[in-house]
Amino acid sequence: MENNFDINNLVRENVKQLKPYSSARDEFEDFDTADMIFLDANENPFENGVNRYPDPQQMSVKGILAKQRNVKTNQILLGNGSDEVLDLLFRAFCEPKTDNVITLPPTYGMYGVLANINAVDNKEVLLSEDFQPQIEKIMEAVDSTTKIIFLCSPNNPTGNSFSDESVAYLLKNFNGLVVIDEAYIDFSKKESWINELDEYPNLVITQTLSKAYGLAGIRLGVCYASAEVISVLNKIKPPYNVNELTQKRALDRLANSEKIKSEIESIIEQRDKLLKVLLNVDFVNIIYPTEANFILIKVDNANKRYDELIAKGIVIRNRTTQPLCDNCLRLTVGTEIENKKLIAALQSLNA
Repeated sequence: MENNFDINNLVRENVKQLKPYSSARDEFEDFDTADMIFLDANENPFENGVNRYPDPQQMSVKGILAKQRNVKTNQILLGNGSDEVLDLLFRAFCEPKTDNVITLPPTYGMYGVLANINAVDNKEVLLSEDFQPQIEKIMEAVDSTTKIIFLCSPNNPTGNSFSDESVAYLLKNFNGLVVIDEAYIDFSKKESWINELDEYPNLVITQTLSKAYGLAGIRLGVCYASAEVISVLNKIKPPYNVNELTQKRALDRLANSEKIKSEIESIIEQRDKLLKVLLNVDFVNIIYPTEANFILIKVDNANKRYDELIAKGIVIRNRTTQPLCDNCLRLTVGTEIENKKLIAALQSLNA
């Protein structure tokens, strides 16, 4: 299949015709508004730090991300968590009860949930036994109404990254959007696919400040794509989808790159220590390779071991119900103190 990607063939007809909501603030993004009197939005005029609506385009945050990622601000969309970004992709490009998407289980469960919410058929093509995309089966599943292929790399819950060759093949040969969820990319030695944005017009990358940046509580997701794709998403996003407090906290954190780097290094160091300890736990049968801040292990009895750890006050994720994950548990890498408690618990169960 030759790639004849044309975004106009993907956008829903009603979205093409849509006149987006526009606030008066959208008209002033290129001007100095410090001395202006705003009487346009029916806000409470008494200053308390959050009495005004936030920047609808979040230009300060986008400015920092653009410099750090070497992209243009018009190639960035911010959302209320990555889940909003993913939902916008469904609503912009997938016609309900007509179009379909392809996901690769075991993977992040929200792709399937959002497909159901938006009445879009979710074609599941299982990963291979070593958790890699099965390219031939994926391309066989593609039809004229397939709009998006979702790739999570590094993948959740398996922890591994997909081969560059597989991803590149899909980008070159699929006429729809290839969405690469890079929530865990900061823990990987692999380069982000952001570097290839200008090469592939159908490439969409989602990232988050919830993992490596330690800001899960502020709910800030990021989408990187061509200016054309971002323009479509901007048409349908809520006008003030990222609140002022989130934007301020993100700016503070993004400015502290050395601390973020140090925390990532610490998590990777702790991950490597956990991997070594797990080798000596009798009931652990397989330790899967990981490039994320978690480890997937296959044990003798996942339900039993999960309950035993809960009883010891340690919450992990039981993934045994997921395809290819029979009797698998997912362990998030914590602080050194938390990991020592986990290790002690595992060793006590080992006796």
